[in-house]
Amino acid sequence: MYIGLGIVLLVLGLILALDVITVDLEFINDGALGAILIAAGVLAIVLSLMIAPPWRRERTVHHYDDRV
Repeated sequence: MYIGLGIVLLVLGLILALDVITVDLEFINDGALGAILIAAGVLAIVLSLMIAPPWRRERTVHHYDDRV
């Protein structure tokens, strides 16, 4: 779930940092806000990959042989 949040923050940060969309508010700097969102997105992705429980990171498939 946090990977999705990290990706959304990263995309929004890149949009603002690369001036795809400009926000015309005098108290908000687009580049600074974009950099903050990029950092928060990367941090959310890294933390979600590090803290994810082992059952989410790997899947093991057990095959049973029913023949007797």
